[in-house]
Amino acid sequence: METESVRSEVSSRSRRSSRHRQHTHRSTRSSKSQRKESDNMMAPFQTSVNINPETGRDGQEVIEVQILPQDENWGENTTAVTGNTSEGSQSMEDVSNWPIEADSGLGFVCSRYFSTTIALGLSLVSFVSPLAMVVLPKLGFFPGLTDNLALQPSQRIQLLSCTAECKGILLSLAFKLVLLAIGVWAVFLRPRNAVLPRIFVFRAMMLVILAVCAFSYWLFYFVQITEASKALAVGEEAMDYTSLVSYSSSFSDTLLFIHYAAVVLMEIRHLEPVYYVKVVRSPDGESRSYAIGQLSIQRAAVWVLQKYYTEFPIYNPYLEKIPISKSQRKGQGSIKFYEVDSNTNAPSGQTRSASGSVSGRRNSHNERYYEEAERARRVRKRRARLHSAAEDAFAHVRRVRLTAAGGGALGPREAAQAVFPSLARALQKYLRATRQQPRHSAESVLAHLARCLSQDASPRAFLEPFLVEGPVLSAEQESRTLQRWALVSDDLLARPLADGVEFQLRQGDVSLICTIKSLPRFSLSEEVVDPKSNRFVLRLNSETSV
Repeated sequence: METESVRSEVSSRSRRSSRHRQHTHRSTRSSKSQRKESDNMMAPFQTSVNINPETGRDGQEVIEVQILPQDENWGENTTAVTGNTSEGSQSMEDVSNWPIEADSGLGFVCSRYFSTTIALGLSLVSFVSPLAMVVLPKLGFFPGLTDNLALQPSQRIQLLSCTAECKGILLSLAFKLVLLAIGVWAVFLRPRNAVLPRIFVFRAMMLVILAVCAFSYWLFYFVQITEASKALAVGEEAMDYTSLVSYSSSFSDTLLFIHYAAVVLMEIRHLEPVYYVKVVRSPDGESRSYAIGQLSIQRAAVWVLQKYYTEFPIYNPYLEKIPISKSQRKGQGSIKFYEVDSNTNAPSGQTRSASGSVSGRRNSHNERYYEEAERARRVRKRRARLHSAAEDAFAHVRRVRLTAAGGGALGPREAAQAVFPSLARALQKYLRATRQQPRHSAESVLAHLARCLSQDASPRAFLEPFLVEGPVLSAEQESRTLQRWALVSDDLLARPLADGVEFQLRQGDVSLICTIKSLPRFSLSEEVVDPKSNRFVLRLNSETSV
């Protein structure tokens, strides 16, 4: 009786809230139990079937069935008080937490930074060399002058003096090195966007030329300095400081020309389109064609991957699973199998009639056509409902300025939590129909809604990530700093592209098949039209309307 009296004092509002919580928990438990009890009765798009190429012990194909991540009913169980979702919605599969291979091994670090370190060190030595050639004589490194005791101090000072001509050459040398540093920084000092399996031929060639140039200039520099004492002993004209400055200036000129050749070979040569590459994605047959210049196979593969991540639509593996109609499921239970080569019948579970198989093959394309048409109709219908729900939800939100009287105004997050339940159900149904529910969790949708409200975006702008198939890079599972791909080619990867070359890029179940074709050559001829020929005469006929 005491318990009943206490219960009678509970307000109607608390009763409604308790009923709502009980109903929510009951629906959550019932949905979980139904999913556990009806694994074999699931919708077709909730399972993925992978056919193993290896055969079992009986010689039959082994088929692995994997349950895809289920929707967690965050559209039905979302509340507007706290903005949190139900218990089931918190277990939505987060595709951003997929395992990523470790990229901190010693082999990976060496392959990524070894060639860059060599190129940077060689470039730094070559850049500092002209300055060192100018500074060393002033620091006392001039054996031809210091070892010759016959020279007077005034003669030594005269040989090491810098005249007006020498100062002009030094000024020119300074500006050349500054321009060279700016050019190297703008063109070559960039983070590498790819780790190539083979050497880059043009880059290796330019580094070899740079190393030979630096070695040759330093060799002749030391030879000229050491031979200066012999020239003074014979009475010939000795090398003075102005000659060394001119020698260093010529070295800087050579470095500028090497930089120009490197820019032409590595940055400009491939800009002119010479071939076109057709890229076909293997799972879903999505294809694109691009014009490409003269690149090696491995650099063309990097170029194709850049286009793939920015221009190809997101690959949805769940769309590849063709749903099984009810008629097919009923027919599979009544089909019998027979062995044609033997006189004895197989077991009842493995027998099949020939007429049933023929009729199934005959009607498979019809069923596929009607199922795809029905699915397209359902997607259009749910898209229309989603548009209406989003417009209604955004109609309830209005931006206001925060004043002393506007203390009840909500922030973007609170406003998003308030209007999210009105469109969550329609959004979830659309995501189910388009097989996008693994890519969008309730928290990500809520954050996107809050961002759109803070930026005064329209309802169509809010629906853009769900209605428009964005590029591959916009998917959460692709938001990694390093993407590993395998390059397969019958030709050497360092060789340039040619007509008929084919290579393949693989990453997991996705493969890009690339085919190279040469662009045709064009021959244009000028044709002059006589202005007098642009005259016309009407042919009148009584039977025509003219």
